[in-house]
Amino acid sequence: MNKVIGRNLKALREANKFTQERIADYLGVKRSAYANYESGDREAPIDILEKACDLFGCSLDMLFSEDKQAVNNMLICAFRADGLSDNDMKEIATFKSVVMNYLKMDSLINNG
Repeated sequence: MNKVIGRNLKALREANKFTQERIADYLGVKRSAYANYESGDREAPIDILEKACDLFGCSLDMLFSEDKQAVNNMLICAFRADGLSDNDMKEIATFKSVVMNYLKMDSLINNG
């Protein structure tokens, strides 16, 4: 399962044009630790995965998906920008988290 999560983390990072170093800094881990998450050699703690999901604008369960179409759908939310500050990264993550929560609530209301 670590390989699936790692592959999806890498796809999301690359779609957003972030370096491993930039994501590692945002997550508060060393680049080597993040590289191990992407390679599947190390299991990422749940809080790190949740923080990554907020930044990438996807739900936690999507990181576990082996469905290539589902992964491609995650990439739609990619945000490409250069020179983002730490605060910019936090703002993007907060915004994407709000959007994801809105979509969940909307789905519950319309399907509930």
